[in-house]
Amino acid sequence: MATTTFSGPVVSNNGFSGDVTVTDFVKLTAILTAALPAASAANAGQVRLISDNGAGDNEYCLVISTGSAWVTAVGAALS
Repeated sequence: MATTTFSGPVVSNNGFSGDVTVTDFVKLTAILTAALPAASAANAGQVRLISDNGAGDNEYCLVISTGSAWVTAVGAALS
């Protein structure tokens, strides 16, 4: 696979394949737990940033879709 450098935002309508190397910061837009889509095979592996920690606590938390549930980055079930 070729290596390409972009100077602006990158958008993919069909995801990315292979490894993605990030050499700078990644900025995620925080959403509420209630705004997470239902976990499904289509979003398995997606990472989202929630701002209510699943319990309305106003704490940020990374969550990952397993394809059947959203779990925290440490593997705990999202309440």
